Order: sequence, then structure tokens, then C-alpha cells
Amino acid sequence: MTENSRIGFVGVGRMGANMAKLLKEKGYVISAVYDRNTSGAESLARELSCEAATTSARVAELSDVVLTVVTDDAAMHEIFAEENASSLLAHAKDRLFINFATINPEVHVKVEALVERHGGTNLEALMASSITQAREGTLYLMCGGKESTYEQAHSILDALSSKLLYIGPAGHAAKVKALVNMVMNCNTAALAEGLGLGNALGLDLAMLREVFGQTGAASRVLETDGEDMQNRNHECYFSAAHAAKDSGIALNLAQLAGLQLPLAQATFDQYQHLVKAGKGELDKSAIAELVFKGRMK
Repeated sequence: MTENSRIGFVGVGRMGANMAKLLKEKGYVISAVYDRNTSGAESLARELSCEAATTSARVAELSDVVLTVVTDDAAMHEIFAEENASSLLAHAKDRLFINFATINPEVHVKVEALVERHGGTNLEALMASSITQAREGTLYLMCGGKESTYEQAHSILDALSSKLLYIGPAGHAAKVKALVNMVMNCNTAALAEGLGLGNALGLDLAMLREVFGQTGAASRVLETDGEDMQNRNHECYFSAAHAAKDSGIALNLAQLAGLQLPLAQATFDQYQHLVKAGKGELDKSAIAELVFKGRMK
């Protein structure tokens, strides 16, 4: 695939929109965008001088490559529904689909089979990064599917990323991503409890964060979320709802493997608590609200 390839997007929320803007700036032709949030898609289409498609099928019709950035298994099943004339499969022949959703691995396997049955090629590209990296083209991407498809998609993936890994067959990258997010979520929950207890003990949290950073308590999450937890700044980069979903995916994999993961289960339960409390759209750092005294009843 080259810069002359027509690229369409299905799912242009915070991540998809920034990826589309970046590729446009790098000289790629953006043909169409589609999102359930029609006003958001229309605004982005005006900015990128492309079509705001009314169906996923229309995006595939206008594109050589379709990048999908959707939320969950249900959304993925919908845009690749074989019985739906409005789905991407309506124009899958000779198309390349690159799917960035963090979903259950078996869904990626199923989608690859469906796309190939309809004459297209398919790759999963899982992101271990956030909105800033999507806008800057510094995503950490883990890819699963046929190696020939990975090579076919390489130039586009390279434009989006600073680190690009081929993991293996369909579903394998999704398994790795589930484990990445499971561990990240556990780290986030542990940090929230450490800072929450420090606060209850009357310790200076700026000092405590500095000590954490120089000792075995250091983590990437401390760098990205520690100050936000202290200051209750939960502007969303990775939502609590997504954290709950992804920890749930990892727990499903653990069940299939015959393992019990008590830390991952406890973290999942905490994020589910946030979602049920109506705070799922806050950043994952909002898990601190559950453990700091006086923040949530």
C-alpha cells in the first residue's frame, strides 16, 4: 500500500479521528469516515475534505484500505455482519482491513475468516498507547494475522507508529494486548490504593509520588496517573469503562486457560463499580475516587 491508496475510517472517536488527521498530514488520501456519532464524523470529514459516509459499506466502497477503531465485540460484529448489506463485507473484495479494536481474540479470528471469504485481507493492529501518541504517530502497535498481510499494511502502520511488532496469527496480538491492559489496570488500582492510604495517613502526596518513583513502587502508571489521582483530574485518555472491558477480556482468557487471577478480578470489580456509579467515561485514574477518603460514598 502506498500514499496513493484511498484510506477510509470506521470509528472516528478520540483515537480514530487523530489517526485520520495524522495520515492526512502525512500525504495519505482519506476517502471517507463513518461513526455512529454522525455530527462528529461530519465535522471530521469537513476538516479532512472527505465524505462522511452514512454506512460502513460506503466507506469500503470508496476505499482501498479501511481502518476500524471501534469499541467492543458487539460493534465489531455489527460492522462485519455477513447478513447486513450496510456492513464492510458488502465491498470487501480486494480491500485491506486493519482493525485496531481491543476485543476478544476469537472475534479477530472470526473477522479474518469472514473478510477472506469475501475476497479481502485482514489484520489486527492493537495499540498500547493513547490519544497523544495517535496524534503524533508514535503508537506502539502489535499486529496479528497473516504475515503477508502485515507486510502489505506495513507502510500505513509505520506512518502511525514508533514501534511496530508482528506477534503471529490472528488473535495472538489481541491476547498480548489483553495482558498489557490487565497488568496496567492492576498497576493503576495498586497506585490508587497507595496514594489513598498515604493521604489518609496525612503524608505529603507529592513527596510520596517522588519516593514511589525512585523505589520498587515505580511504574509507567505513576508517571501518567499519579498527579491526576492526587488532584482529581480525570480527563479521559483511557476510560474506566474501557479498563473494565479489557480486564474482563483477560479474565475470560484466564478462565479458558483454567487459571484464577485474584488481583485482576479485584481490579475488574473496582472498575465495574465505577461504571455502575456512572463514572465510566472518566479516565482510568478515577479508580482513585473509590479509595481516597471522602471522595465517593
